[in-house]
Amino acid sequence: MSETLQWLALARGTLDRVAERRKDDAWVEAAWADPRTRVLVIERGQSLVHLESGPALLLLSPTDVPDGDRYLLGVDEDGIAYFAVAGPLPVIEGAEKAGIRRVGALLDDQDSGLLTHAVALEHWHTTNRFCPRCGGPSELAAAGHVRLCPADGSEQFPRVDPAVIMLVEDDDERILLARGPQWPEDRRSILAGFVEPGESLEQAVAREVREEVGLSVRDVRYLGSQPWPLPQSLMLGFFARADGDLELRPDPEEILDAAWYTREELRTAIEAGRIVAPGPLSIASQLIMRWYGGELPNMPPF
Repeated sequence: MSETLQWLALARGTLDRVAERRKDDAWVEAAWADPRTRVLVIERGQSLVHLESGPALLLLSPTDVPDGDRYLLGVDEDGIAYFAVAGPLPVIEGAEKAGIRRVGALLDDQDSGLLTHAVALEHWHTTNRFCPRCGGPSELAAAGHVRLCPADGSEQFPRVDPAVIMLVEDDDERILLARGPQWPEDRRSILAGFVEPGESLEQAVAREVREEVGLSVRDVRYLGSQPWPLPQSLMLGFFARADGDLELRPDPEEILDAAWYTREELRTAIEAGRIVAPGPLSIASQLIMRWYGGELPNMPPF
């Protein structure tokens, strides 16, 4: 468990985000006018994809996309610029609408990064159109990475909410899996929660475990992170070891039931259909597989 996670579905972006170019209006306009530039149209978290061979995002020329907010996503190693435009998805034969939950784990590294970045920016702009200081309408700036208030000059930057997600193991190499109140009866996963103001990540891990199931933990270790733009989280994955009393005392508002599982017990429960484990899109699945030693039985494709 000492190594960091090697594969996370939504942490595979390959582009140079060229942050230094975002306020260079002349460069941005020249990039938009370049016939090599490719554009991802995004509407309510979905884009167009080709599913038969891939899947792969459908990227268009700037001249073929609808009007809408424009976000610079980055530049590839060949110097080709990539943008997203928030607008109605065009109807194109052979293409289907799809979002991160459906294809995020199936796209290649570049396309996964493009879609994740675009979804995060679209959501932020959609929900932050007014200045939090004066209440007036704000404007898109810095090629889609800032909102500027023309009345008071204040700048607002995309919000990211850090959340910890932790695999808790005891000294007998059992892991703790639990079910939230809104989940189907067969779904189980590891514990997670948002980081509070003035709190370190390690403190958040210990607090969330204590609040949700009444356990103390030690040896809190970071393993990896990935964005979760549904809507605006950054999931930070940890391993922690249960310390002291192992009796589980679930908080009924957070956890309906929780239990310890050996590797054999987890395998048997999944194969019997009593448990559906998280799919590979989530960081939870990667943490569980690291403990399990490989892919889980009956692993869903996403």
